[in-house]
Amino acid sequence: MESAGGRRMTRTCFVLKIRPGCIEEYEARHAQVWPELVAAMRTAGIRNYSLFRRGLDVIGYAECDPDGETAFRRTGATDVDRRWSAWMDDVIETETDAAGDLLYAREIWHMD
Repeated sequence: MESAGGRRMTRTCFVLKIRPGCIEEYEARHAQVWPELVAAMRTAGIRNYSLFRRGLDVIGYAECDPDGETAFRRTGATDVDRRWSAWMDDVIETETDAAGDLLYAREIWHMD
């Protein structure tokens, strides 16, 4: 998939878990995502980013340049992402694997 600027975008999906009793707080914080965090994600190559919740499970979807691992790693290297992650730590139970990477889901089918 190519972005409007002709750059290659990769669909990326990941999962995480909200701590029990923290759903309302998790959603309230995301209702006011910091503009500087959004800017950092865009600079890192993340577009068309959505979060979906089912119970305590959150499924994230984004289109990333060149891929999710690279774009989210770029975002994670920013000061604003470190501050956001620290602020979210009390409401997110599981966010990364043992290597510190998001818990990615492998795409097995897509329809345009």
